[in-house]
Amino acid sequence: MSSNPEDFDSTVNFVSVRYMVDDVEAAVGFYTKHLGFTVRMSAAPAFADVVRGQLRLLLSGPASSAGRAMPDGAVPGPGGWNRIHLVVSDIAAEVDRLRAAGVPFRNDIVKGPGGQQILLKDPAGNVVELFQPADR
Repeated sequence: MSSNPEDFDSTVNFVSVRYMVDDVEAAVGFYTKHLGFTVRMSAAPAFADVVRGQLRLLLSGPASSAGRAMPDGAVPGPGGWNRIHLVVSDIAAEVDRLRAAGVPFRNDIVKGPGGQQILLKDPAGNVVELFQPADR
């Protein structure tokens, strides 16, 4: 991704994912402090937009348009098993760093043929996967 300010203003260069959150400011703090995201735009407490590389994470609170009730009365909320997937070079070191910072995990590191992964939770309960590819 380019560091050119004109490119930063365009959403064409991003893959966008929306997460529903309970507290936009807490979510922004979590993603910027612990996972290397940068604030692109904030309209807290309703909404914020953070980026890491080409990933644009849309953090939508209860006051956002994305948080409005559906016609059947269902209200969008955080959590679930869909997740963003962040590749790391040393998963054990990342887990140690995040645990020391008080970040909650849903499981321990799982090893498989493609590599290692672990799931952590943001302040609203949304899942983030850290993944270290297997040595090839």
